[in-house]
Amino acid sequence: MGDVLAGIQATWEFESDSVLIRFERGHRTPKLFQALRERRIPHEALASVTLTPGKRGTVVLHAAPRSGADPLMEAAAGQLKEESDPYRLVLPAERETLAEYYRDELRAVLPPDADQPSARYAVAAPSPPLSFKAYDGKASFDGRRVDFRWSWTGASSAKWKAGDQSFAVGELSGVEWRTPEALDGYLRLLRRSQDDTRPAKADQDPAAVLFGLRNGPVHESLPFAAAVLESVQRSGPAPVMALRAGRRDPADIAERIRHLGELHQAGLVTDEEFSSKKAELLSEL
Repeated sequence: MGDVLAGIQATWEFESDSVLIRFERGHRTPKLFQALRERRIPHEALASVTLTPGKRGTVVLHAAPRSGADPLMEAAAGQLKEESDPYRLVLPAERETLAEYYRDELRAVLPPDADQPSARYAVAAPSPPLSFKAYDGKASFDGRRVDFRWSWTGASSAKWKAGDQSFAVGELSGVEWRTPEALDGYLRLLRRSQDDTRPAKADQDPAAVLFGLRNGPVHESLPFAAAVLESVQRSGPAPVMALRAGRRDPADIAERIRHLGELHQAGLVTDEEFSSKKAELLSEL
C-alpha cells in the first residue's frame, strides 16, 4: 500500500505485504511501546480488523493477530491493559472515514485461514541480548541461553541451594509470564524434560524469577519472554509459514476505488496519492 496513517502514540505504514507500526516517544506513551520502537506485522499474521469508538472523541483501529502468530502476544496471554495493546491505533474522530478505508483495505488482504491458529510465529520478537532485574535475581538472555543469577536479599533458600541457573534454548519448551502488575508476577521457563516434581510456587522454582512490586516491569520482562519463545520455536522442528497470494474480487476492487474517490473529493488524500493507489488497485485485477 505504501500509505501512512498517523495516530496518537503510533503511526501505521501500509505496505504491500505488511503493516509497519512505529511507536512515538513521550511521557504519555506506554513504556512497552517505547521499548518496542517499531514492529512489522505481515498480513499473514492478522486475524481480524475492526474500527470502534474510542474515548474522548477518538476512534480505534484494531488489527488483532492470529493465535500463534506473535510471540509477544502469546507470552502476554491476554494480560496486557487495553492502552498497552500494540495492535491498537487511536485516531481523532474526524479521521474516522479515512480509518474506515484502511480497515477495509486490511480486511481485503487477510489470509483465507485468518480464523485459524498460525503454524509459526510471523511477527519478530525483540532481539537479544536482553536482561531485567527481578526481585530475587537478574535474568539475562543472549539468544542461546537464559541465565538466572540470584540476589542475596530476595532469593529463597531453595534457589540458593540450587545455585545460579543457566538454560539452553534447546532444553526449553516455552515460557510462562505472569504480569508484574499482579501481586504474584513471575517469569517461569518450561523445560522439555519437565516432570511433576516442578515446585508449584515460583519462589521455590530455580527455573523462575519473581517480579515483586518494582522489578521485572512489563516493558522489560514481556519482550524478554517473547524473545525466548521465538528462539524456542526456532530450535524445534516447525514448518515455515508460507505467504499466500491471490487475485482480489473485481467487485471488491471497484468498491475500494469508489471509496478512495470519496476520500479524494473530501480532500483526505492528494491527487498523487489517489492516482498511485488507484493504479495499484487496478494492477490486482
